[in-house]
Amino acid sequence: MGGFFGIVSREDCVLDLFYGTDYHSHLGTQRGGLATWGTDGLTRFIHDIRTTQFRSKFENDIARMSGNNGIGVISDFDDQPLIINSHLGIYAIVTVGAIRNSAELARGIFKKNSTHFSEMCQGEINPTELMAALINQEKTFADGIRSAQEQIEGSCSLLILTKDGIYAARDRLGRTPVALGRKTGAWAATMETCALPNLDFETDRHLGPGEIVLIHRDGVMQIKPPEDRMRICAFLWVYYGYPASDYENINVEACRYRCGACLFRRETSAADTVCGIPDSGTGHAMGYSQASGVPFKRSFVKYTPTWPRSFMPQDQDQREKIARMKLIPIRELIANSRLLFCEDSIVRGMQLRNTIYRLFEAGAREVHMRPACPPLMFACKYLNFSRTKSEDDLAARRAVREIEGPSYGNLEEYTHAGTDRYERMVDIIRKQLGLTTLRYQRLDDLIEAIGMPADKVCTYCWSGRE
Repeated sequence: MGGFFGIVSREDCVLDLFYGTDYHSHLGTQRGGLATWGTDGLTRFIHDIRTTQFRSKFENDIARMSGNNGIGVISDFDDQPLIINSHLGIYAIVTVGAIRNSAELARGIFKKNSTHFSEMCQGEINPTELMAALINQEKTFADGIRSAQEQIEGSCSLLILTKDGIYAARDRLGRTPVALGRKTGAWAATMETCALPNLDFETDRHLGPGEIVLIHRDGVMQIKPPEDRMRICAFLWVYYGYPASDYENINVEACRYRCGACLFRRETSAADTVCGIPDSGTGHAMGYSQASGVPFKRSFVKYTPTWPRSFMPQDQDQREKIARMKLIPIRELIANSRLLFCEDSIVRGMQLRNTIYRLFEAGAREVHMRPACPPLMFACKYLNFSRTKSEDDLAARRAVREIEGPSYGNLEEYTHAGTDRYERMVDIIRKQLGLTTLRYQRLDDLIEAIGMPADKVCTYCWSGRE
């Protein structure tokens, strides 16, 4: 998915930029970048962070950076920030999101014989460079951002670093969060509000869907007011978000506690211990434990000294090996127990199947699984959430294919808890994973736990509804 952090300060901003960007490391998987605007203009560094933490890659670079304005990014795939020189001037840009009609947009630009693309990644145009090309077609940054947001299919939030300040824009339907922070002499724009307190910032407000602002030394100027319609990604609270962050003033960890309580509310099985698959399942499990009175225990621990981040390679064998290396079972807390595990979600289920096998191998009597969200049925069209190359790889889709055959059609009944097809699908997944019982979170319970109106939350990956 990725995340970004930007700061405009009356003093040198480099250390705040460095640490603020680092607080987004859990959101990205491959690239990290920083850019500052100092007396000598733009300075930029980009590094591969697939196997090494962001801090260790950039701690030497920041000694060579200075300036009052800066932006940083943790990126899924692409090199960022990009430095652009156009009729709008020299600027640096970072983006987060997914542009699904990039080929079509590029063809439209090529017809004007006005540009070329150089930052290719795996044969595809760098989406940040594409966004810059769209912005450069207009006379001002404000008009360019507005026009680009209207043209793209998917989502794209961004920061643009200029000599005079930072333009911050939230994607048109607010699928990703952007918050403003302030302290004496400085303003920040961030996707994760957890980046703010330890840098002495207070959250000022959250940008609305499609809102554009210019952050400068004297404050924040609104360039474009927010749109009325919002579809923020529900998966931010389920999995992606850091526990200390708030989105739309709703805390991630508190929401996960409520998710766990909702799971218990529909419970029919007995357990001796509640556990969470670390790290994102832990909050859900603690909420379940508090609501049920069943003790919470860490039957698995994550080896954080060398496996602190969530990067997983594309190769399935390597993924399974890394997943095994990360999690260490504690046999004394597993043997002869009925375990109920909370997990944020089940995507393919390949790694989870091995985890469950290891629990039984360690002596568990029963293993019950309670994912904190409904079955994932559709690949996300708006964010780079899943690395699944095909929707048919999803555990739910494999189960549907087993029921309906390879030419299955309408999935509507499978997205509604309680229908015959839904229950058959879940039971197939349970058997494939080797679980004693499996029950997913209901969508209405998840929406209740988040605490926002259903029409403001995107649930496409579960419901298929826009």
